[in-house]
Amino acid sequence: MKNFSIHRRLCYVLQGILFLELLAALWQQNWLPAFTATGIIGITFIPYFVERQFRVHIPPQLQLMGIAFVFASLFLGEVRGYYTRFWWWDIALHTTSGLLLGIAGFLLVHVLNEIEKIGMHLKPGFVAFFAFLFAVGLGALWEIFEFSMDTFFGTNMQKPMLDDPSGLLDTMVDLIVDTLGALVISLYGYYHLKVVGSTSFLEKWIETFINKNPHLFSRQR
Repeated sequence: MKNFSIHRRLCYVLQGILFLELLAALWQQNWLPAFTATGIIGITFIPYFVERQFRVHIPPQLQLMGIAFVFASLFLGEVRGYYTRFWWWDIALHTTSGLLLGIAGFLLVHVLNEIEKIGMHLKPGFVAFFAFLFAVGLGALWEIFEFSMDTFFGTNMQKPMLDDPSGLLDTMVDLIVDTLGALVISLYGYYHLKVVGSTSFLEKWIETFINKNPHLFSRQR
């Protein structure tokens, strides 16, 4: 319960910073940053909405990681210009996204394994493989989204460089680091699933999710 409180408080801190940014933008009549900050604040409240509306409890650690990623990518990256100020910012975030999506893939497969009506009994190797493909696939879809926004709406999501105006280099680097992040979390998860008696944070999060959402599963705990 103490850990839950810490994670929730950290989420509140990030949301508070966004709210102050919104007030500052409104005071200075900077409408685009104000609109962006409002959208980011709305995104950070999605886990709370899911929990209240659909009675689905999301592990607080995963909530914090998701909100922190949105804060770093949209607020620090876009609003504060970290993508242009720090050349490595985009690479670091895409690597992190590979890790986060890999974790989401593991959670998804394990939850499906726990639902008796589906009757899935997947081996550790396939679970890790699915998590890897899940992360890489969503990373590829995001790159398609960036390309489409830049092409049809004139945005600058791909962040093309002077020596690469097409944005191809940015796209390929993003896909590579996405893949590396997904590979790391997949190998990590596979190891802990394969080794008897080994526990990891993934298993703890999965167990928390199952215990907090017994109505989603046919078995009662």
